Amino acid sequence: MSCASCSNSGSGEPRGCKSNGTCGTDSCNKLTVFDWLGNMQLPKGEKRFNIVEVRFKNSRKEFFTLPDHLQVAVGDLVITQLENGYDLGMVTLTGELVRFQMKKKKVTLDSEEVKNILRKANQKEIDKWQSFRDREPEIQKRARQLAIALKLEMKLSDVEFQGDGRKATFYYTAEQRVDFRQLIKDMAQAFNIRIEMRQIGLRQEASRLGGIGSCGRELCCSTWLTDYRSVSTSAARYQLLSLNPQKLAGQCGKLKCCLNYELDAYRSALKNFPKTDTKLQTEKGIAVFQKMDIFKEQIWYTYKGDWMNWHQLSLSSVNEIIAKNKKNEKVASLEEFSLELKATASATKDLIFENVVGQDSLNRFDQQKNKTNKNKKRRNRNKKKPRNNA
Repeated sequence: MSCASCSNSGSGEPRGCKSNGTCGTDSCNKLTVFDWLGNMQLPKGEKRFNIVEVRFKNSRKEFFTLPDHLQVAVGDLVITQLENGYDLGMVTLTGELVRFQMKKKKVTLDSEEVKNILRKANQKEIDKWQSFRDREPEIQKRARQLAIALKLEMKLSDVEFQGDGRKATFYYTAEQRVDFRQLIKDMAQAFNIRIEMRQIGLRQEASRLGGIGSCGRELCCSTWLTDYRSVSTSAARYQLLSLNPQKLAGQCGKLKCCLNYELDAYRSALKNFPKTDTKLQTEKGIAVFQKMDIFKEQIWYTYKGDWMNWHQLSLSSVNEIIAKNKKNEKVASLEEFSLELKATASATKDLIFENVVGQDSLNRFDQQKNKTNKNKKRRNRNKKKPRNNA
């Protein structure tokens, strides 16, 4: 699924995606839905669902109704209806899966959001749209300069032109409310187009721009993730991660969304573990929690005052000690339940020494080498000897 700009050049070197994965041909599609019903034929008497999904720049997708006489396929460029002018987008999904996507995004069939497709785009309209797309980086840079001149605390992250070039949408992020009325006037005068400002969150900005995460893969928000749930520091605490903002934060500056992926598994596993503030009462002293391994079911405790020596205990042993403490009974010490002492004792018990002297020869390879050399010398001597023809 790569476009012409991602293919190899004549010398075999990759050309690379000049639009950073958001090219106009849409082969490097974001939030792609695989049409697993595409090769299946409809039953007799059933009509094809007349609403399709159309994608515009980056991850912006909308639903449009098809005219009765128009047949489109995935990848076709179509002209969509707008109040003032028209827009150009690419068909990314057709058929019954569009109905599921509308239900997922809570869009009804009679909603005002569902507009009409006018026709397929011709080559002249495609060239015109591509010329506007090529102007977007330059206009974005100029708009940032105008915002800096007005001392506005905002960040213009992306620009999207309408298909006919009459309007441009500027996406920005800001921590506080921004009065950009003068900025709109300056940009409308400088670019001679209609301006629309749309504020987005930091996570939405990362999904539009895309990038590579610390895991080495593309960002989840720009490939498949659509539900941006809030992530709190408790998710890192449940997973026993160090609260280092440089490691826990993503490219958007917020906590990584992947902290929620395994949170339920950790929370269900921690139900069998005692609380971290539970102290173990022994005759040798009071033991305090240090760390745990949830999947191996192991916990480390140390005595108060002897913080350097940690004792590795199993979960069953800790629960046994806690049960005795509830009955006002104390165990002798943690060493009785230590996994490390049991492992070393069993290792020394099972260790058997053997005499390996004389089992193998160290110069076995040298002897084979000498034999081959002697054979080669004999052959060479026989070749040098003159033959008697008499």
